[in-house]
Amino acid sequence: MLEALKHEFHETEKRLLGELRTQRRKARASDSIVPPSPRLTIGQNIADKVAAVMGSWSFIIIQSTILFFWIIVNITAFIQHWDPYPFILLNLALSFQAAYAAPFIMMSQNRQQDIDRKEAENDYKINIKAELEIELLHQKIDEMREKEVLMLTKAVNELSLFLLKERDVPPPAV
Repeated sequence: MLEALKHEFHETEKRLLGELRTQRRKARASDSIVPPSPRLTIGQNIADKVAAVMGSWSFIIIQSTILFFWIIVNITAFIQHWDPYPFILLNLALSFQAAYAAPFIMMSQNRQQDIDRKEAENDYKINIKAELEIELLHQKIDEMREKEVLMLTKAVNELSLFLLKERDVPPPAV
């Protein structure tokens, strides 16, 4: 019964190992064909540059400084009031800027999202590979353990036979 169970267990391990090897070959074949990264279009380059500039502290500081001076000059009347309070021209300029900046930033974000999705897919493939490698290591350790158990079983059997033979031998005469 123990032999049959051991044989069945061994066959299951072989089948599982075969499936893992097949998956590993498929993963290696798909990795060997790496598509070249697509070149960015002019629009994508512009969107990335606009998003990089508008998302920087230097842009925020410069724009805040310009807005501050715009408001101060129009309130204190050092120069002719070209945009008196409530600063309608300033609101129009900021709305215009926001209307054009938002699509550029969203295009850049969408492209970055696609890049992140591809990186996540690559991470998943790497995790699958690592899992396969770990499974192979488990298989090797199981083989070593099986050999060790067989050796120990054989040693116990030999010692048992030796002890049985020792009992059958009459005690030495004194």
